[in-house]
Amino acid sequence: MDTIGTWWMWTGFAVIIAAMLAIDLLLLGRGKQRRVSPREAAAWSAIWIGVSFLFAAALWWYLNGAAGREIANAKTLEFVTGYLIEKSLAIDNVFVWLMLFSYFAVPLELQKRVLVFGVLGAIVMRTAMIFAGAWLVVEFHWILYVFGAFLLFTGIKMWRFAEVKPDLANNPVIRWIRSRMQVNDTLEGEQFFVLREERGRLVRYATPLFLVLVLVELSDLIFAVDSIPAIFAITTDPFIVLTSNVFAILGLRAMYFLLADMGERFSLLKYGLALVLVFIGTKMLLIDLVKIPVLVSLGVVAAIITAAIVLSLRKDARNRPATPLADAGNA
Repeated sequence: MDTIGTWWMWTGFAVIIAAMLAIDLLLLGRGKQRRVSPREAAAWSAIWIGVSFLFAAALWWYLNGAAGREIANAKTLEFVTGYLIEKSLAIDNVFVWLMLFSYFAVPLELQKRVLVFGVLGAIVMRTAMIFAGAWLVVEFHWILYVFGAFLLFTGIKMWRFAEVKPDLANNPVIRWIRSRMQVNDTLEGEQFFVLREERGRLVRYATPLFLVLVLVELSDLIFAVDSIPAIFAITTDPFIVLTSNVFAILGLRAMYFLLADMGERFSLLKYGLALVLVFIGTKMLLIDLVKIPVLVSLGVVAAIITAAIVLSLRKDARNRPATPLADAGNA
């Protein structure tokens, strides 16, 4: 595999990620059953984004001295583009988490433990899939066409079913779990399992929070399948693919709490993400016919996501009922 990553770059990246995870778990996650405020979540989101771009700047600085300005510009642009794509697709992951917690009526102060496992699961799954995908791309170039077709199909499907709510009551995973273990109907704090005495013996019950955890990890796997091929349209360098993915994932918990009360305001974002997948899928299908520069890809993705957010906020403002004060002023 062709990569800019050296052993010490991989080691340094691992140390940075371990430190960021420790900070995230110890500071953002301090105090059990504590609600994370929107202001705190916004501050941490800004910190994670800032750290990601500091990494991009450090990468450029090193490559500029070691490999030249052209390589430094190209690889840093690939990182930033991959980061933006993965960050955008991660928003859809966050909305799925919101839906799951809402369906099972899990209050915000009890969600942090599940989110920790969700972020860690996403990192592990994507790391494994990235190295497997990089090997496949090197050995079988035609796999890029398969990735492209898959992303194109996924984008079209996401557009068609953007307004459809999943039927969690009949979810096959939930039904399978319920058929094989006892499931408690009420939450027990942050516990995934509880013991109850029945007829003189202790019986283990899974709590609704465990069901949420299983679905969160399943959603991580599904979104990894979507997002990993997307970044291979930008670069096949495993170091750039992995670093941009992991940095995008690290701020997921903070972004989740930031969007927890704003999910309905971004009603058109799913359509924007669908267009991003369609664009990237088309780019991959044309990879040997038309070379779309990375800078153009970055501009297209940024424009689509920005337009989706702006249009969503305008739609929300139009649909929001007028306040009594506004009505009195119009009288």
